[in-house]
Amino acid sequence: MNRYRFEEIEIGMEESFEVRVTSEMMELFFAITGDSNPLHTDEEFARKKGYTSRVSYGMLTASFLSTLAGVYMPGERSLIHSVETKFVKPVFPEDVLKICGEVVGKNELFSIIKLKVTVTNQNHEKVLRGTMQIGVLADGE
Repeated sequence: MNRYRFEEIEIGMEESFEVRVTSEMMELFFAITGDSNPLHTDEEFARKKGYTSRVSYGMLTASFLSTLAGVYMPGERSLIHSVETKFVKPVFPEDVLKICGEVVGKNELFSIIKLKVTVTNQNHEKVLRGTMQIGVLADGE
């Protein structure tokens, strides 16, 4: 886990990690949210709609942005203020996602960083893009 302090963070810094989306993750997400949309839960239904497989929950993909902030940038001092996302392409079980964040802004007065975020799949196709505003807590806060 990273422990960046606000003053250590510079415009242009990047952090990223990879994760494989599994059927088990989708089942756990369903158990938490109760989202029973057949595009996510029924292989045959999804295929009839033109997809190669069940479609992963968009919010499951977006949930990895929490990991980006809380573990990678800035890490343990993070407090997410806002997240804006656009789902560009569907994600499927067994896709390997690369979650990337680049610092594109800093608010010195409020100790907030702005990240440009992208998520790409194993074929280097962008599946999500957006921005995050993240507070960076000082020591002792």
